[in-house]
Amino acid sequence: MTRITAAKPQAALGFIGGSGLYRMSALSGAREVLVKTPYGAPSGPIIMGKIGGTPCAFLARHGQDHVFLPSEINYRANIYALKSLGVERLIGVAAVGSLKEELAPKRFVFPDQLVDETKGRPSTFFGGGVVAHVAFAHPFCAAQSELLARAASELGLDFSRGGTYVCMEGPQFSTRAESDYHRRQGYDVIGMTAAQEAKLAREAEICYSLMAMVTDYDCWKEDDEVTSDKVMATLSANAQNAQKILQAGVGALAARARDCACQHALAGALVTDARKIKAAADKRLALIAGKYLQGKK
Repeated sequence: MTRITAAKPQAALGFIGGSGLYRMSALSGAREVLVKTPYGAPSGPIIMGKIGGTPCAFLARHGQDHVFLPSEINYRANIYALKSLGVERLIGVAAVGSLKEELAPKRFVFPDQLVDETKGRPSTFFGGGVVAHVAFAHPFCAAQSELLARAASELGLDFSRGGTYVCMEGPQFSTRAESDYHRRQGYDVIGMTAAQEAKLAREAEICYSLMAMVTDYDCWKEDDEVTSDKVMATLSANAQNAQKILQAGVGALAARARDCACQHALAGALVTDARKIKAAADKRLALIAGKYLQGKK
């Protein structure tokens, strides 16, 4: 297993697998890379390989043996590690509950909006003497999500483009009152992990899109209460189709120029005078914001 503290760019395309997706069978020449970050250890080794000749990086969000609760995941280390390996495009794959009748289990949803209801999870690389505020009106990269939806369509899979993902704390599933509340708000799907990934990817100027796999109807639907057994049974079929979508979309994702605002998310976002930033913070943020701090000291 390769262990690195700083990496030369190795893969511009990355995937984070959620519940049920702990490995990508399509990766050829796979090797494990352990990355050390200023924010601690990521969820596990990054799996480097190629899909159809395109270098890719894969990380199991909950660990390869699913050992981390959604609130225990070191999201900062995960995004930092992928950024250090050269990732510019990142796809998060996550299991979700449906809040609408038409979004049935086994359907794929590519949301375009996000509501964060988590409590106190680290969601920024900044702080500790450095302040930055990035624009986040559109939390997912629209151009990238469109390519993924197109791949799902070409495969003949059931999918929806757009909608709002609400991120709850967990690890418990929703109460009936919570589920009914979220439905009244007009949200589409509910999960426990995408909010931090989307926020941190934006700060890291990485294009981030979510491929949400519907496993259940949360608990609002009469006589159809969500259980872990039901979720895992649906995940097995979903995970196979998720890999098909990713494999089918790799070529288009790799070929498309990054002409979206994601790549310039930190431009104008730093508030702290660079001359006031201490050396330790400067070093910690070099990978994330170094190009905006250079020459301003």
